[in-house]
Amino acid sequence: MLTKKQHELLTFINRRLAESGISPSFDEMKDALGLKSKSGIHRLITGLEERGFIKRLAHRARALEVLRLADEAAFGTSRQMEGGFTPNVIRGDFTGTLAGATVDKAGTAELPLYGRIAAGTPIEALRDGSATIGVPGSLVGKGEHYALEVEGDSMIGAGIQDNDTIIIQRCDTADNGAIVVALIDGAEVTLKRLRRKGDSIALEPANPAYETRIFGPDRIKVQGRLVGLLRRY
Repeated sequence: MLTKKQHELLTFINRRLAESGISPSFDEMKDALGLKSKSGIHRLITGLEERGFIKRLAHRARALEVLRLADEAAFGTSRQMEGGFTPNVIRGDFTGTLAGATVDKAGTAELPLYGRIAAGTPIEALRDGSATIGVPGSLVGKGEHYALEVEGDSMIGAGIQDNDTIIIQRCDTADNGAIVVALIDGAEVTLKRLRRKGDSIALEPANPAYETRIFGPDRIKVQGRLVGLLRRY
């Protein structure tokens, strides 16, 4: 799933390539999307590249190639949104929304399933309060838990693959080196390994193709830590 800004940028790049054959500059992309800094464009381009929509061409400045365009069902700017639909987005903590999981006689715990989370760059994760998933009770310990579906391959070195379902124990702090759901700037969530470096927080991928990102402590809020994983073959 693409965010609205990712889709806007993909459309803008594709249009400029079709018109002139030349990729737009970072400044042109920033102005077209109404962003305040080029760092936001860098993040959007990385997200599009990780999801296979664009490719940066080596040894050529500003060179981007559009590999595919998004369907309307795959991003948050579809006709549904134009008709008044607004997705429910994970923006804060889960206080008051989760209860301790109850394990039934078959040994299954029913957990809320809160959409897809990027294991690459952050995306806005859809939150559907009506969706649930049954998981083995052995994956659920004390406290509150929820499930997320993984999108992306940046945690593949930790054994987490695209389309896996992960079990998260809700918490607002985690040990150094734990894999966490991190809320960035109060709006976007990502799955990464947490490292504290002095006054900074690093969110580390488990794939050398992706870069570690460093943030100030006021920009990151832990929403939970990874405690289990489910995979379909």
